[in-house]
Amino acid sequence: MARMIAIYRTPADKAVFDRHYFEIHVPLAKTLPGLLKYEVAKGDILSTTGHDDVYCIGTLHFETMEVLKAAFASEQGRACAADRKVMAGSEGAVQIYVFDSVEV
Repeated sequence: MARMIAIYRTPADKAVFDRHYFEIHVPLAKTLPGLLKYEVAKGDILSTTGHDDVYCIGTLHFETMEVLKAAFASEQGRACAADRKVMAGSEGAVQIYVFDSVEV
């Protein structure tokens, strides 16, 4: 299973972020080819490493890394990347990780 995790820091205006994220960004991302599931963690996000500024975590699931890469190379993927810069454009506003995972 391949995944992309986007960890968003607390925005200056939570209401503006939430409106854009849930009304524009998530529906756009749900059009990514090959997307199996989109999960969002919001609210009580606790860190055991001292990070206290995490506001929202989005996790996208794909069957394989190849499918994930193709999704983000698509027109929808490019649109998602451009929209993410509108929503959380400043350096450090978001951390994004892409990885392949295996069950152990």
